[in-house]
Amino acid sequence: MEAAQQLLIRWLDKLPIIWLALLAGWLAVAPLYPEPHLVEKLRMLGQGTLVRPLDVFDLLMHAVPLLLLVAKLWRGFWLRQLKR
Repeated sequence: MEAAQQLLIRWLDKLPIIWLALLAGWLAVAPLYPEPHLVEKLRMLGQGTLVRPLDVFDLLMHAVPLLLLVAKLWRGFWLRQLKR
């Protein structure tokens, strides 16, 4: 594995899961009215209307914490399976 990949994996391992879960949950539903940005941007992506750079940034800002949480949970599950 490359040094950069190892650095990213160590960084992911050091992230506290509770704070990552809180941030991911908060950004996934923010704002509640009229609809969460993540839902709106995913709908725009599906319709092919996600073209403005600000919309792409907004999608990334709301989705990255969720993706990091999934990666951390998957890595924890994978490491537990290796220890068996």
